[in-house]
Amino acid sequence: MVGLALIMHEKGFKVSGSDLKQSSNTDILEEKGIPVFICHSPKNLPSEKDTFIVRSSAISENNPEFAASISAGLPHLRRGEFLAEIAKTYDFVIAVAGCHGKTSVTGLIAHILKKCGKNPGFMVGGKVTGWKYSGGAGGASTEKIFVTESDESDGTQIHLKSNIAVVNNVEDDHSWNVGGEQVLYDNFAKFAENSQKLIYGPSPLADKIFSFHKNKTALDLKKLSAKFADMKDWGGFQKINAAIAVEAVTAYGIDRVEAENNAKTFPGIERRMSVRYQNGEFCLIEDYAHHPTEVAASISALRERFPGYYLRVVFQPHRYARLEKYIDQLACELRKVDEVIVVPVFAAWSEKGKVSSEDLAGKIGKPAKSADSDWPALAKSLIETKRKKEILAIIGAGDIDELVRILSDSF
Repeated sequence: MVGLALIMHEKGFKVSGSDLKQSSNTDILEEKGIPVFICHSPKNLPSEKDTFIVRSSAISENNPEFAASISAGLPHLRRGEFLAEIAKTYDFVIAVAGCHGKTSVTGLIAHILKKCGKNPGFMVGGKVTGWKYSGGAGGASTEKIFVTESDESDGTQIHLKSNIAVVNNVEDDHSWNVGGEQVLYDNFAKFAENSQKLIYGPSPLADKIFSFHKNKTALDLKKLSAKFADMKDWGGFQKINAAIAVEAVTAYGIDRVEAENNAKTFPGIERRMSVRYQNGEFCLIEDYAHHPTEVAASISALRERFPGYYLRVVFQPHRYARLEKYIDQLACELRKVDEVIVVPVFAAWSEKGKVSSEDLAGKIGKPAKSADSDWPALAKSLIETKRKKEILAIIGAGDIDELVRILSDSF
Protein backbone atom coordinates (compact mmCIF):
# COMPACT_ATOMS: atom_id res chain seq x y z
CA MET A 1 0.00 0.00 0.00
CA VAL A 2 2.88 2.38 0.76
CA GLY A 3 4.32 1.96 -2.73
CA LEU A 4 0.95 2.63 -4.36
CA ALA A 5 0.48 5.77 -2.29
CA LEU A 6 3.93 7.04 -3.27
CA ILE A 7 3.35 6.36 -6.96
CA MET A 8 0.01 8.19 -7.03
CA HIS A 9 1.46 11.08 -5.02
CA GLU A 10 4.30 11.43 -7.53
CA LYS A 11 1.76 11.35 -10.35
CA GLY A 12 0.14 14.44 -8.85
CA PHE A 13 -2.89 12.96 -7.12
CA LYS A 14 -4.03 13.99 -3.65
CA VAL A 15 -3.48 10.95 -1.43
CA SER A 16 -4.39 10.15 2.17
CA GLY A 17 -4.70 6.94 4.14
CA SER A 18 -5.26 5.25 7.46
CA ASP A 19 -3.66 2.50 9.51
CA LEU A 20 -4.15 1.03 12.95
CA LYS A 21 -0.74 2.04 14.29
CA GLN A 22 2.13 4.34 13.50
CA SER A 23 5.12 2.69 11.85
CA SER A 24 8.14 3.44 9.68
CA ASN A 25 5.79 3.12 6.69
CA THR A 26 3.37 5.75 7.96
CA ASP A 27 6.35 7.98 8.81
CA ILE A 28 7.63 7.70 5.22
CA LEU A 29 4.25 8.75 3.83
CA GLU A 30 3.94 11.71 6.17
CA GLU A 31 7.48 12.83 5.25
CA LYS A 32 6.26 12.97 1.64
CA GLY A 33 3.29 15.11 2.65
CA ILE A 34 0.73 12.29 2.58
CA PRO A 35 -1.55 12.48 5.64
CA VAL A 36 -2.12 9.21 7.49
CA PHE A 37 -4.77 8.73 10.18
CA ILE A 38 -3.81 6.30 12.95
CA CYS A 39 -7.24 4.71 13.23
CA HIS A 40 -10.00 3.44 10.96
CA SER A 41 -12.97 5.76 11.09
CA PRO A 42 -15.60 7.18 8.71
CA LYS A 43 -14.24 10.61 9.70
CA ASN A 44 -11.07 9.85 7.73
CA LEU A 45 -12.86 9.81 4.38
CA PRO A 46 -12.00 12.81 2.16
CA SER A 47 -14.79 15.24 1.33
CA GLU A 48 -13.94 15.47 -2.38
CA LYS A 49 -16.63 13.99 -4.63
CA ASP A 50 -14.11 12.32 -6.92
CA THR A 51 -12.53 10.28 -4.10
CA PHE A 52 -11.45 6.74 -4.99
CA ILE A 53 -10.88 4.08 -2.32
CA VAL A 54 -8.08 1.51 -2.47
CA ARG A 55 -8.09 -1.13 0.25
CA SER A 56 -5.72 -3.82 1.37
CA SER A 57 -7.08 -7.36 1.40
CA ALA A 58 -6.60 -7.13 5.16
CA ILE A 59 -9.57 -4.73 5.26
CA SER A 60 -12.88 -6.54 5.53
CA GLU A 61 -16.16 -5.20 4.20
CA ASN A 62 -17.39 -4.49 7.73
CA ASN A 63 -14.42 -2.26 8.50
CA PRO A 64 -16.06 0.99 9.70
CA GLU A 65 -14.15 3.25 7.33
CA PHE A 66 -14.57 1.03 4.29
CA ALA A 67 -18.25 0.39 5.09
CA ALA A 68 -18.84 4.14 5.28
CA SER A 69 -17.21 4.60 1.87
CA ILE A 70 -19.57 2.01 0.39
CA SER A 71 -22.56 3.75 1.95
CA ALA A 72 -21.34 7.01 0.44
CA GLY A 73 -21.21 5.39 -3.00
CA LEU A 74 -17.47 5.86 -3.44
CA PRO A 75 -15.81 3.64 -6.06
CA HIS A 76 -13.22 1.20 -4.75
CA LEU A 77 -10.73 -1.47 -5.76
CA ARG A 78 -8.53 -3.89 -3.89
CA ARG A 79 -4.81 -3.20 -3.84
CA GLY A 80 -3.93 -5.69 -6.60
CA GLU A 81 -6.77 -4.50 -8.81
CA PHE A 82 -5.63 -0.90 -8.47
CA LEU A 83 -2.03 -1.91 -9.20
CA ALA A 84 -3.25 -3.38 -12.50
CA GLU A 85 -4.84 -0.02 -13.35
CA ILE A 86 -1.60 1.83 -12.59
CA ALA A 87 0.30 -0.58 -14.86
CA LYS A 88 -1.96 0.40 -17.76
CA THR A 89 -0.54 3.94 -17.66
CA TYR A 90 2.93 2.69 -18.71
CA ASP A 91 4.24 1.75 -22.15
CA PHE A 92 6.07 -1.38 -21.01
CA VAL A 93 5.38 -3.55 -17.95
CA ILE A 94 7.53 -6.24 -16.37
CA ALA A 95 5.56 -8.14 -13.73
CA VAL A 96 7.12 -10.63 -11.31
CA ALA A 97 5.26 -13.45 -9.57
CA GLY A 98 6.14 -16.65 -7.73
CA CYS A 99 5.86 -18.16 -4.28
CA HIS A 100 9.46 -17.40 -3.30
CA GLY A 101 11.92 -14.67 -4.27
CA LYS A 102 9.61 -12.32 -6.17
CA THR A 103 10.50 -9.29 -4.05
CA SER A 104 14.21 -9.85 -4.66
CA VAL A 105 13.75 -10.38 -8.40
CA THR A 106 11.54 -7.28 -8.71
CA GLY A 107 14.11 -5.24 -6.82
CA LEU A 108 16.92 -6.64 -8.96
CA ILE A 109 15.16 -5.75 -12.21
CA ALA A 110 14.49 -2.19 -11.02
CA HIS A 111 18.10 -1.90 -9.79
CA ILE A 112 19.57 -3.10 -13.10
CA LEU A 113 17.36 -0.76 -15.13
CA LYS A 114 18.36 2.21 -12.97
CA LYS A 115 22.04 1.35 -13.29
CA CYS A 116 21.59 1.09 -17.06
CA GLY A 117 20.29 4.65 -17.26
CA LYS A 118 16.56 3.95 -17.21
CA ASN A 119 14.23 5.55 -14.68
CA PRO A 120 11.51 2.94 -14.24
CA GLY A 121 8.38 3.17 -12.22
CA PHE A 122 8.56 0.41 -9.64
CA MET A 123 6.51 -1.36 -7.01
CA VAL A 124 8.53 -3.69 -4.78
CA GLY A 125 7.00 -5.74 -1.96
CA GLY A 126 9.87 -4.84 0.36
CA LYS A 127 12.65 -2.29 0.61
CA VAL A 128 15.79 -2.57 -1.45
CA THR A 129 18.66 -2.02 0.99
CA GLY A 130 19.70 1.62 0.75
CA TRP A 131 16.52 2.73 -1.04
CA LYS A 132 14.20 4.93 0.97
CA TYR A 133 11.03 3.98 -0.90
CA SER A 134 9.43 0.73 -2.03
CA GLY A 135 7.59 2.39 -4.91
CA GLY A 136 8.00 5.23 -7.35
CA ALA A 137 6.36 6.59 -10.49
CA GLY A 138 9.58 6.80 -12.50
CA GLY A 139 10.73 9.69 -14.63
CA ALA A 140 10.38 10.98 -18.14
CA SER A 141 12.06 8.84 -20.78
CA THR A 142 11.51 7.70 -24.35
CA GLU A 143 9.54 4.73 -23.08
CA LYS A 144 7.78 4.65 -19.73
CA ILE A 145 8.59 1.32 -18.08
CA PHE A 146 7.05 -0.14 -14.93
CA VAL A 147 8.47 -2.99 -12.87
CA THR A 148 6.10 -4.52 -10.35
CA GLU A 149 5.72 -7.41 -7.99
CA SER A 150 2.50 -9.40 -8.35
CA ASP A 151 1.00 -10.95 -5.23
CA GLU A 152 -0.77 -14.32 -5.49
CA SER A 153 -2.20 -14.24 -1.95
CA ASP A 154 -5.64 -12.78 -2.78
CA GLY A 155 -6.22 -13.71 -6.42
CA THR A 156 -5.84 -10.19 -7.81
CA GLN A 157 -2.80 -11.13 -9.94
CA ILE A 158 -5.22 -12.21 -12.68
CA HIS A 159 -5.93 -8.53 -13.44
CA LEU A 160 -2.33 -7.51 -14.15
CA LYS A 161 -1.34 -7.32 -17.82
CA SER A 162 2.32 -7.20 -18.81
CA ASN A 163 4.73 -7.22 -21.71
CA ILE A 164 7.01 -9.59 -19.81
CA ALA A 165 5.73 -11.85 -17.04
CA VAL A 166 8.28 -13.49 -14.77
CA VAL A 167 7.35 -16.46 -12.56
CA ASN A 168 10.24 -17.56 -10.33
CA ASN A 169 8.54 -20.72 -9.10
CA VAL A 170 5.13 -22.19 -8.38
CA GLU A 171 4.25 -23.96 -5.16
CA ASP A 172 1.19 -24.33 -2.97
CA ASP A 173 0.99 -21.24 -0.79
CA HIS A 174 -2.11 -19.12 -0.09
CA SER A 175 -4.36 -21.76 -1.66
CA TRP A 176 -6.62 -21.60 1.40
CA ASN A 177 -7.20 -17.92 0.69
CA VAL A 178 -8.14 -18.11 -3.00
CA GLY A 179 -10.36 -21.20 -3.15
CA GLY A 180 -7.95 -24.13 -3.30
CA GLU A 181 -4.78 -25.32 -5.01
CA GLN A 182 -6.32 -25.57 -8.47
CA VAL A 183 -7.62 -22.00 -8.28
CA LEU A 184 -4.16 -20.84 -7.23
CA TYR A 185 -2.56 -22.59 -10.21
CA ASP A 186 -5.27 -21.29 -12.55
CA ASN A 187 -4.49 -17.78 -11.33
CA PHE A 188 -0.83 -18.24 -12.22
CA ALA A 189 -1.92 -19.43 -15.66
CA LYS A 190 -4.13 -16.35 -16.10
CA PHE A 191 -1.27 -14.11 -15.01
CA ALA A 192 0.91 -15.70 -17.70
CA GLU A 193 -1.88 -15.53 -20.28
CA ASN A 194 -2.05 -11.76 -19.72
CA SER A 195 1.59 -11.40 -20.81
CA GLN A 196 3.16 -11.11 -24.25
CA LYS A 197 6.23 -13.06 -23.10
CA LEU A 198 6.67 -15.47 -20.17
CA ILE A 199 9.96 -16.23 -18.40
CA TYR A 200 9.77 -18.86 -15.68
CA GLY A 201 11.67 -21.23 -13.44
CA PRO A 202 10.83 -24.74 -14.62
CA SER A 203 9.42 -27.58 -12.54
CA PRO A 204 6.96 -30.36 -13.43
CA LEU A 205 4.15 -28.26 -11.93
CA ALA A 206 5.18 -25.00 -13.64
CA ASP A 207 5.74 -26.76 -16.98
CA LYS A 208 2.21 -28.14 -16.80
CA ILE A 209 0.61 -24.83 -15.80
CA PHE A 210 2.35 -22.83 -18.52
CA SER A 211 2.31 -25.41 -21.32
CA PHE A 212 -0.25 -23.36 -23.28
CA HIS A 213 1.89 -20.20 -23.58
CA LYS A 214 3.23 -19.72 -27.10
CA ASN A 215 6.03 -17.28 -26.20
CA LYS A 216 7.70 -18.71 -23.11
CA THR A 217 11.23 -19.37 -21.91
CA ALA A 218 11.92 -22.00 -19.25
CA LEU A 219 15.22 -21.00 -17.65
CA ASP A 220 18.15 -23.33 -16.99
CA LEU A 221 18.72 -21.75 -13.60
CA LYS A 222 21.69 -23.91 -12.63
CA LYS A 223 23.58 -22.91 -15.76
CA LEU A 224 22.56 -19.25 -15.69
CA SER A 225 23.23 -18.73 -11.98
CA ALA A 226 26.79 -20.09 -12.42
CA LYS A 227 27.62 -16.75 -14.07
CA PHE A 228 27.22 -15.13 -10.66
CA ALA A 229 29.65 -17.41 -8.80
CA ASP A 230 31.51 -14.39 -7.40
CA MET A 231 28.33 -12.69 -6.18
CA LYS A 232 28.05 -12.28 -2.41
CA ASP A 233 25.31 -14.71 -1.45
CA TRP A 234 24.10 -17.10 1.20
CA GLY A 235 22.69 -20.39 0.05
CA GLY A 236 22.66 -19.48 -3.64
CA PHE A 237 19.28 -17.70 -3.59
CA GLN A 238 20.52 -14.39 -4.91
CA LYS A 239 22.48 -16.01 -7.73
CA ILE A 240 19.24 -17.59 -8.97
CA ASN A 241 17.34 -14.33 -8.50
CA ALA A 242 20.02 -12.44 -10.43
CA ALA A 243 19.89 -14.95 -13.29
CA ILE A 244 16.12 -14.54 -13.57
CA ALA A 245 16.32 -10.73 -13.43
CA VAL A 246 18.99 -10.60 -16.14
CA GLU A 247 16.84 -12.71 -18.46
CA ALA A 248 13.95 -10.29 -17.93
CA VAL A 249 15.92 -7.12 -18.66
CA THR A 250 17.68 -8.62 -21.69
CA ALA A 251 14.26 -9.58 -23.04
CA TYR A 252 13.40 -5.90 -22.62
CA GLY A 253 16.50 -4.89 -24.57
CA ILE A 254 19.30 -4.28 -22.07
CA ASP A 255 22.78 -5.53 -23.06
CA ARG A 256 23.42 -8.87 -21.31
CA VAL A 257 26.96 -8.13 -20.13
CA GLU A 258 25.90 -4.74 -18.77
CA ALA A 259 22.92 -6.35 -17.04
CA GLU A 260 25.04 -9.09 -15.46
CA ASN A 261 27.62 -6.61 -14.19
CA ASN A 262 24.95 -4.39 -12.64
CA ALA A 263 23.14 -7.36 -11.09
CA LYS A 264 26.29 -8.13 -9.11
CA THR A 265 26.04 -4.73 -7.40
CA PHE A 266 22.53 -5.36 -6.05
CA PRO A 267 22.51 -4.61 -2.28
CA GLY A 268 19.68 -7.02 -1.46
CA ILE A 269 16.28 -6.67 0.20
CA GLU A 270 15.80 -5.74 3.84
CA ARG A 271 14.74 -8.63 6.13
CA ARG A 272 16.21 -11.23 3.74
CA MET A 273 19.16 -12.91 5.49
CA SER A 274 20.14 -9.49 6.81
CA VAL A 275 23.02 -9.20 9.29
CA ARG A 276 21.69 -6.82 11.93
CA TYR A 277 24.58 -7.08 14.40
CA GLN A 278 27.92 -8.86 14.46
CA ASN A 279 30.65 -8.84 17.07
CA GLY A 280 33.37 -11.46 17.13
CA GLU A 281 31.71 -14.86 16.90
CA PHE A 282 28.16 -13.68 17.69
CA CYS A 283 25.85 -12.70 14.84
CA LEU A 284 22.22 -11.50 14.74
CA ILE A 285 20.39 -12.39 11.51
CA GLU A 286 16.93 -11.29 10.37
CA ASP A 287 15.07 -13.29 7.73
CA TYR A 288 11.58 -13.14 6.22
CA ALA A 289 11.09 -16.90 5.68
CA HIS A 290 7.63 -18.17 6.60
CA HIS A 291 6.91 -21.08 4.21
CA PRO A 292 8.58 -24.47 4.92
CA THR A 293 10.58 -24.30 1.68
CA GLU A 294 11.94 -20.89 2.68
CA VAL A 295 12.66 -21.93 6.27
CA ALA A 296 14.56 -25.00 5.04
CA ALA A 297 16.63 -22.89 2.65
CA SER A 298 17.43 -20.30 5.31
CA ILE A 299 18.54 -22.87 7.89
CA SER A 300 20.66 -24.67 5.31
CA ALA A 301 22.31 -21.38 4.30
CA LEU A 302 23.08 -20.49 7.92
CA ARG A 303 24.60 -23.91 8.61
CA GLU A 304 26.70 -23.61 5.46
CA ARG A 305 27.86 -20.08 6.25
CA PHE A 306 28.57 -20.67 9.96
CA PRO A 307 29.75 -24.26 10.45
CA GLY A 308 30.22 -25.23 14.10
CA TYR A 309 28.17 -22.33 15.47
CA TYR A 310 25.29 -22.74 17.91
CA LEU A 311 22.19 -21.89 15.88
CA ARG A 312 19.32 -20.41 17.88
CA VAL A 313 16.14 -19.44 16.02
CA VAL A 314 13.20 -17.33 17.12
CA PHE A 315 10.38 -18.18 14.74
CA GLN A 316 7.05 -16.41 14.26
CA PRO A 317 4.50 -18.45 12.29
CA HIS A 318 2.69 -16.33 9.70
CA ARG A 319 -1.08 -16.83 9.45
CA TYR A 320 -3.03 -19.61 11.14
CA ALA A 321 -4.06 -21.24 7.87
CA ARG A 322 -0.44 -21.62 6.77
CA LEU A 323 0.58 -23.01 10.16
CA GLU A 324 -2.29 -25.50 10.11
CA LYS A 325 -1.41 -26.66 6.60
CA TYR A 326 2.35 -26.87 7.11
CA ILE A 327 2.85 -27.53 10.82
CA ASP A 328 4.53 -30.91 10.25
CA GLN A 329 6.86 -29.59 7.54
CA LEU A 330 7.79 -26.54 9.62
CA ALA A 331 8.50 -28.74 12.63
CA CYS A 332 10.69 -31.01 10.51
CA GLU A 333 12.83 -28.09 9.32
CA LEU A 334 13.03 -26.23 12.64
CA ARG A 335 14.09 -29.44 14.39
CA LYS A 336 17.42 -29.12 12.54
CA VAL A 337 18.64 -26.18 14.63
CA ASP A 338 20.11 -26.24 18.14
CA GLU A 339 17.37 -24.24 19.82
CA VAL A 340 14.00 -22.84 18.71
CA ILE A 341 11.79 -20.29 20.42
CA VAL A 342 8.34 -20.13 18.83
CA VAL A 343 6.39 -16.93 19.43
CA PRO A 344 2.64 -16.41 18.82
CA VAL A 345 1.26 -16.58 15.29
CA PHE A 346 1.15 -13.35 13.31
CA ALA A 347 -2.45 -13.59 12.14
CA ALA A 348 -2.39 -10.85 9.47
CA TRP A 349 -6.11 -10.53 8.68
CA SER A 350 -6.94 -14.17 9.37
CA GLU A 351 -9.08 -15.45 12.21
CA LYS A 352 -7.60 -17.56 14.98
CA GLY A 353 -7.09 -21.13 13.79
CA LYS A 354 -7.10 -24.64 15.22
CA VAL A 355 -3.35 -24.75 15.88
CA SER A 356 -1.04 -22.48 17.85
CA SER A 357 2.62 -21.67 18.32
CA GLU A 358 2.57 -24.00 21.33
CA ASP A 359 1.41 -26.82 19.05
CA LEU A 360 4.32 -26.14 16.70
CA ALA A 361 6.80 -26.11 19.58
CA GLY A 362 5.37 -29.44 20.74
CA LYS A 363 5.77 -30.93 17.26
CA ILE A 364 9.37 -29.75 17.06
CA GLY A 365 10.19 -31.42 20.36
CA LYS A 366 13.28 -31.08 22.53
CA PRO A 367 15.07 -28.12 20.91
CA ALA A 368 11.92 -25.95 21.07
CA LYS A 369 9.96 -23.89 23.55
CA SER A 370 7.26 -21.27 23.17
CA ALA A 371 7.30 -17.68 24.37
CA ASP A 372 4.87 -14.79 24.28
CA SER A 373 5.33 -11.67 22.20
CA ASP A 374 6.62 -9.45 24.98
CA TRP A 375 9.49 -8.31 22.76
CA PRO A 376 11.47 -6.33 25.39
CA ALA A 377 11.38 -9.24 27.85
CA LEU A 378 12.30 -11.78 25.19
CA ALA A 379 15.15 -9.59 23.93
CA LYS A 380 16.51 -9.29 27.48
CA SER A 381 16.41 -13.08 27.89
CA LEU A 382 18.12 -13.70 24.54
CA ILE A 383 20.91 -11.26 25.38
CA GLU A 384 21.46 -12.68 28.86
CA THR A 385 21.73 -16.26 27.55
CA LYS A 386 23.71 -15.67 24.36
CA ARG A 387 26.75 -17.81 23.69
CA LYS A 388 30.13 -16.67 22.44
CA LYS A 389 29.92 -18.64 19.19
CA GLU A 390 26.24 -18.22 18.33
CA ILE A 391 24.02 -17.32 15.41
CA LEU A 392 20.74 -15.82 16.60
CA ALA A 393 18.30 -15.89 13.68
CA ILE A 394 14.99 -14.04 13.97
CA ILE A 395 12.75 -15.59 11.31
CA GLY A 396 9.25 -14.58 10.23
CA ALA A 397 7.26 -12.21 8.04
CA GLY A 398 5.16 -10.53 10.70
CA ASP A 399 5.82 -7.92 13.39
CA ILE A 400 8.77 -9.87 14.79
CA ASP A 401 10.94 -7.19 13.19
CA GLU A 402 10.20 -5.19 16.35
CA LEU A 403 12.18 -7.80 18.32
CA VAL A 404 15.06 -7.35 15.86
CA ARG A 405 14.98 -3.58 16.38
CA ILE A 406 15.11 -3.94 20.16
CA LEU A 407 17.96 -6.45 19.97
CA SER A 408 19.93 -4.28 17.53
CA ASP A 409 19.56 -1.27 19.81
CA SER A 410 20.60 -3.29 22.87
CA PHE A 411 23.96 -4.61 21.70
